[in-house]
Amino acid sequence: MAGQLRIGACLSLSGRFAQFGRQAAQGLETWRSLDGNADIIVEDDYSDRRTLESVLPAVAARCDILLGPYSTQLMRAAGHIAAESGWLVWNHGGSGDDVEGAHPGHVVSVLTPTSRYGEPFLLRLADEPGERRDLCIVHGPGSFGRQVADGAEAIARRVGIRTVRASADDQIPPPGIAADWDLFSAGVFEQDAELVSKALRSAVPPRRVCAIAAGVREFARAVDDPEGVFGIAQWFPGSRREVALGPSEEAFLGAYPDSGGMLPDYPAVQAAAGAVIATHCARLAGSTRRDALWASAVGLETSTLFGAFKIDPHSGAQVKHQTVLVRWTGGKPAPVAQR
Repeated sequence: MAGQLRIGACLSLSGRFAQFGRQAAQGLETWRSLDGNADIIVEDDYSDRRTLESVLPAVAARCDILLGPYSTQLMRAAGHIAAESGWLVWNHGGSGDDVEGAHPGHVVSVLTPTSRYGEPFLLRLADEPGERRDLCIVHGPGSFGRQVADGAEAIARRVGIRTVRASADDQIPPPGIAADWDLFSAGVFEQDAELVSKALRSAVPPRRVCAIAAGVREFARAVDDPEGVFGIAQWFPGSRREVALGPSEEAFLGAYPDSGGMLPDYPAVQAAAGAVIATHCARLAGSTRRDALWASAVGLETSTLFGAFKIDPHSGAQVKHQTVLVRWTGGKPAPVAQR
């Protein structure tokens, strides 16, 4: 469709999710500087559900395309409001399985669902030679951690890895686990970082450690020594993915605001990818009506700098995008080759 589109989003510019919400906002501004045919409207949701519920309707009224907030918790509320109000919201920040599939026709997701987060780490463990070790899967409170942990347990069972479940408050390693054990931690950032530090300081530290939080560079400031720790990221630079829509990784990183030489983490790129897909669907449909955007999204299979895109036509959940396994080496994370 011709003309300038208005892209609106509530993002956590302050509060507990601010380090990621600010990156998402910067990602949108970077995309806008490259696309040149959109206005960006961002309001602070203060990392708070009640604030989001109060602010989101006004943002939706001012924009042509509505992007979701960062975090599964906030996106769960945004999806509910979108379904009640007859909107379509493009989900770049909430990967919970229940969020992605809860409101068919009202939510389009670009993220790998939580149940598939741990897949690259578990496949790597399964490929390692020698006797299989016990894998301790730990999750924090809330549905995000439980969904990641449940998905990891199901994948581990499929590839023949024995698992032991624990919560963040339990003894680590748990009683009865083999002396040679591995750890997979699925919690919010602060919980993951605390658990990894606790496990590595234990009398019987794990052989391999993977934590969701280790997928971002901020992890190095939150633990004593991240060396050798695996992380899961929705995106990581240098993954050499095919880009059919939107800017290339090189162009995006070149235009991203310089923050002391630091590259963006995945929240910036997944927000930009949400804008790329949403505006492409609007222009393809020639309309920003909810039904026209949904029909356009359902028929689309493509890729952006974030990775592959295709949604389940019945639910709106993402089915093609894959997470990236990284490992901390020499004080920084680097992508690990995957099968």
